[in-house]
Amino acid sequence: MTDSTLIDQLNWRYATKKMDPAKAVPQDKVDTIVEAIRMAPTSSGTQPFELLVVTNPEIRAEIRKAAGDQAQISDGSHLLVFAAWDDYTAERIDAVTDLNVQARGDLPMLKAYYDNLKSNYLPRDAGVNYAHAARQAYIALGIALVAAAEQEVDSTPMEGFDPAKVDEILDLKARGLRSVVLLPLGYRDASADWLLPMEKVRKPLETMVTRIG
Repeated sequence: MTDSTLIDQLNWRYATKKMDPAKAVPQDKVDTIVEAIRMAPTSSGTQPFELLVVTNPEIRAEIRKAAGDQAQISDGSHLLVFAAWDDYTAERIDAVTDLNVQARGDLPMLKAYYDNLKSNYLPRDAGVNYAHAARQAYIALGIALVAAAEQEVDSTPMEGFDPAKVDEILDLKARGLRSVVLLPLGYRDASADWLLPMEKVRKPLETMVTRIG
């Protein structure tokens, strides 16, 4: 896949069903994927989620039990857990403001912008704010999938898990976080993955895209 185009890489990737537990993803490739996640765009630049990179075999075995026994969680070498803020708070938004001031200077517009954000977000129900934060995590998930493909690393996005149980395993509630989506990283077992030889299925362009000129 060397020197392939983005479309080639997206055709190469698939939701890997069987990973080879004997093959670990090199740290430099993991670091590149993680950095791509850090660079992902989010609403108002708030980055309202955190990423947990889990390699501990015992912890991954526990998460696997909470995720319908999906083997990729323990057969892959790394498990990425996207965990969104459980709510927007003044402290969290002020921290974003401070980051902007450090990078761009104490511009009057920055404080005004984030003060306005607080006036809009803080009165909202925590569930509404969590849902908004979770959507930002999904933007980063999309970036992660592309970055993994570019690094020729297999991945499998997973929503099929018990978030409350994963939150408990990782002690996320104490950190004001809630698990959103899982992404095991590893390498496909080409001899045992039933999905690998199958054609990729996507809607035809003409039924997927409406062009409005």
